[in-house]
Amino acid sequence: MSQRSRPATTTRPRVATVLPRSLLWQRTDVPGAEHVVLDDGRGLAARGVAVAAGPVEYTCRYELVTDERWVSRSFEATAEGGGWLRRLHMDRTGDGWRITTAEQGDLTAAGQPNALPPGTDDPDRLADALDIDLFGSPLTNTLPIRRLGLIDGTVTIVAAWVLLPSLAVVANAQTYTVLGPGRVRYASGSFTADLELDENGYVVNYPGLASR
Repeated sequence: MSQRSRPATTTRPRVATVLPRSLLWQRTDVPGAEHVVLDDGRGLAARGVAVAAGPVEYTCRYELVTDERWVSRSFEATAEGGGWLRRLHMDRTGDGWRITTAEQGDLTAAGQPNALPPGTDDPDRLADALDIDLFGSPLTNTLPIRRLGLIDGTVTIVAAWVLLPSLAVVANAQTYTVLGPGRVRYASGSFTADLELDENGYVVNYPGLASR
């Protein structure tokens, strides 16, 4: 049975120490960047650092692991800035996500007064989410593309959307439409972006967000 968010216990390492590949994106919307090391030989194991300057300056360090089918199995992140630090740990069990959180300091006093608490008060809303989507991270757009083997057509999925810098988690409907070789349109609500991908499905250019 799914559990509500609660204070985190000691987390355990998820990703092997040495990973063979590296990707680096430069943010184009705000000053910032994301660097990821990864192994995608059998699913994905990734460790990344994202830094951004708006609307609150933050650094987010994360680890993400999928199974061989590219279904997200675990995700953990630490986001921090001046006067605050938040942690999130997510594990997908047989019937949904188990989520734990921890918080130090006060993000709301650091320039984001409307920040949601980390995690979610109802993990059952995420029961259909097979993909993690980290806010502002081009890496996580690859997850449903690889999981579904998307080469044509249109698909709509529900992702566990991890907001930054709050580390709040919400269920988010997202649509991916193949436009042609190496081009996929991402849509969520009224937002759309035409993504340029490399031969492995990783984002090369995300208009208005990041490029490499």
